[in-house]
Amino acid sequence: MASIDELRAERLRKLAELRSAKVDPYPAKVTLDYSLEEVRRYATKLKKRRAPLSLVGRVLGLRGQGKLNFFDLHDGTGKLQALLKQGEVADELLTRFETTVDRGDFVAVSGSLFVTKSNELTLLVKDWQMLSKSLRPLPDKWHGLTDVEERFRHRYLDAFLNETVRTRFALRSKLLNAIRAYLDDAGYLEVETPMLQPLAGGATATPFKTHHAALDTPLYLRISPELYLKEMLIAGFPKVYELSRCFRNEGIDVTHNPEFTMLEFYEAYSDATKQRQFVEKLIKTLVKKFGSKMSLTYSGEKIDFKTDFRVVTYYDLFKRYALIADPTSATAKELSIKAAQFGLTVPPGATREKILDLIYKKVCRPKLTQPTFVVDYPKAYLPLAKAKSDNPDLADAFQLVIGGLELVKAFSELNDPVEQEARFEAEEKSKQAGETETQPLDREYVEAMEHGLPPAGGVGIGIDRLAMLFTDTVNIREVIFFPTLKPKS
Repeated sequence: MASIDELRAERLRKLAELRSAKVDPYPAKVTLDYSLEEVRRYATKLKKRRAPLSLVGRVLGLRGQGKLNFFDLHDGTGKLQALLKQGEVADELLTRFETTVDRGDFVAVSGSLFVTKSNELTLLVKDWQMLSKSLRPLPDKWHGLTDVEERFRHRYLDAFLNETVRTRFALRSKLLNAIRAYLDDAGYLEVETPMLQPLAGGATATPFKTHHAALDTPLYLRISPELYLKEMLIAGFPKVYELSRCFRNEGIDVTHNPEFTMLEFYEAYSDATKQRQFVEKLIKTLVKKFGSKMSLTYSGEKIDFKTDFRVVTYYDLFKRYALIADPTSATAKELSIKAAQFGLTVPPGATREKILDLIYKKVCRPKLTQPTFVVDYPKAYLPLAKAKSDNPDLADAFQLVIGGLELVKAFSELNDPVEQEARFEAEEKSKQAGETETQPLDREYVEAMEHGLPPAGGVGIGIDRLAMLFTDTVNIREVIFFPTLKPKS
């Protein structure tokens, strides 16, 4: 079996042959009448067409030689069989096709449509042109890329060879369009906020840090657009949203990628309860459009969206699934012992909230298959959230979990600048005490708040995880076309 280097050398020889014949193997202009999907749609009409039909695509499935040369043409919208037949095309063109064309090349062809005896719609080629000579062979049609890392590393091949992959990313795009349409119809304005920020605020996460040479100042890739979006509420825009790329300098696993897509939207004069209702309607609208009879299948489980989403409290989940009788009063030591029973490693000096979060993610959240709103989080978890009026120890917030995936985090926005500054200062003290993930003291944001931030409800939705749910995939890298990968050694 020939090596890649040998196969590439043979294709380079064919490239040289084309150039020696004064044929441009990479022309700029292309003649195209219809996509291949349109050809199939309008086949009855196009078979009667007298003028030559000009089509383009990638050559696959070369079959035959001499008098009859069949091949499959793919253009991304569909495929069509084509035939070069002796007597129907110039001998020079037939010979050039046989000696220079390989599987994977892009060509332009023109001719007439007919149907073979096996009822296959086919283009009888009268003329052809090389559009792009490929120098490396495509992976085997049947086996494709079997190594998962190679699939992600060569996504362009993975998607070309696997229709399921292409369909998955097409659905992701349609989800984004549907979300935009839903928010636009609800009166939201799509806006843009900085990706490079002087402080990495809006979430509790480790940022990527860079440096601006001309300003001689450090900058951070955004971990969230939240604070800037709330400044737009201050500016008088009552409803805003942003579909944005965010970056967090953290580990990679099946639900986390350092670069990801986040939807955040904020509504003035709203709160967590109103936004919870809005989120449920949004998700049900998406399921109605892209699901089956108001249901989805995820990891072998049928998820039903017909009824109202379940609402449970954060602490009740520990009672039910972790068998912690009173999670509100359990000490850090007691929780550490419980965490160890679940095989969890607790970092030295971890707060009780941190340990609870570890147990929640390992034990409780995976149990939440059907759509579930989790409410009544400890206020310490969310330094930007307003406390509940009837219990100041809890945040007026919710998360939406479906299929064990945390899809949505939302809360009533804290709009008291004095309390916000105190919360930021508490975060600073935690950082000095050794906590690695805290929110920075953003005095410019506090200053903006002092000009008046209206009461508001804010929502963040992880688009990649939402795409995982709708495409029934359990690895986030399956729904990110170019996921972050360790460089090859």
